[in-house]
Amino acid sequence: GNTGFKVWDGPAEDAALGVGICWDQWYPETARTMMLMGAQLLFYPTAIGSEPYDADLDTSRMWRRAMIGHAVSNVVPVIASNRIGTEGDQRFYGHSFICDEWGDMIAEFGAQETGVLTATLDLDRARKHRAGMGFFRDRRPELYRRMVEDV
Repeated sequence: GNTGFKVWDGPAEDAALGVGICWDQWYPETARTMMLMGAQLLFYPTAIGSEPYDADLDTSRMWRRAMIGHAVSNVVPVIASNRIGTEGDQRFYGHSFICDEWGDMIAEFGAQETGVLTATLDLDRARKHRAGMGFFRDRRPELYRRMVEDV
C-alpha cells in the first residue's frame, strides 16, 4: 500500500518487527528504512511467483537472494513467507524461510510445503553482530540525496 513502512512491537521485549508487504521486498531501501525505525526482525509476507507477462521467467532464486541480501546487509534475521499453488496462469514459488543475520537458513519449506515454520533467533547476538559490522555506524546519508531527489 501507500501507508509507508511500519515497525511493530514484537512478541518479546526489544523484538520490534519490520513488515514489508510483497512487492516492497525487492527494494533494499525498505529493509534499511525499517531497520532505522528500530526493527530487530524483518518479516516479508509475499505472493511471488511466475511473472504474468512471461510465464517462463522463474524469479524464485532472485526472490530468495534478495531476501537473504536484506539479512546480510542489515545484519538482521529475516522471515519470508511466500504463497504456494496457482492462480490462473501464475504459479507461486513457495520456499518460505527463516534466516539468521548472516543469511544462513534456520528453517525452510520447499516449493509446495505448507505449515508453520518456527525458529529460535538470538536477537542479542544479531545486535552484537550488527554493531560490530558497522553498517549503520558508517552510513553516509549526506551522499544518498540522489535516491530521494525524484520524490
